[in-house]
Amino acid sequence: MNIHWLEWLGYLASLIVLISLLMSSILRLRWINLIGSSLFSLYGFLIGALPVGFMNLGIVIINIYYLVKIYNSKEYFKILPIEGNSQYFKYFLDFYKSELEEYANTSHFEVNNSDVSFYILRNMVPAGVFVGSKHDENILKVELDFVIPEYRDFKIGTYIYENKKEYFLNKGYSKFISFSSNPVHIKYFKKMGFEESIENGNKFFVKSIDK
Repeated sequence: MNIHWLEWLGYLASLIVLISLLMSSILRLRWINLIGSSLFSLYGFLIGALPVGFMNLGIVIINIYYLVKIYNSKEYFKILPIEGNSQYFKYFLDFYKSELEEYANTSHFEVNNSDVSFYILRNMVPAGVFVGSKHDENILKVELDFVIPEYRDFKIGTYIYENKKEYFLNKGYSKFISFSSNPVHIKYFKKMGFEESIENGNKFFVKSIDK
């Protein structure tokens, strides 16, 4: 049975809209939904189904409106020190346990043994945690850099590694180092300016902390 290319366009648009609803990140949802609704609108107009075309055109406009609002909004970021192994921190680790285990071994996490540990607040929401330990005299090893799914748009990473440089410099650190082997985490670190290095057969990622 031959299927007309317009039907394939409709199937593709439906699939993309469906995929968009699986996104935990609002930003990704908006972008993918924008593509899907654009194709659906085109499909509707091409087959002469005006209600489908205009409805999805409206969805396109709504997505564009919220994307512009997201990119133009000024957000409030702040770091909040983790007070020892607080009950909230333990609950945070437990709640995101399955995802956290992809990035670090949290079964024996002791914040008291770390040199740097804080929550990252985004518009007063605890959107992530950062934990680091001294690797060398002036090198901070990133033990945990985790952002909850809803806020994974690199803004928090930029805030930590670019906007808060002075915070780490004041603590005597001039470099970050990570030994992560998780492909997603490695992609994130490279996005944040970490460079891959190999020493004695061991691969790691390094970023200098410049003023």
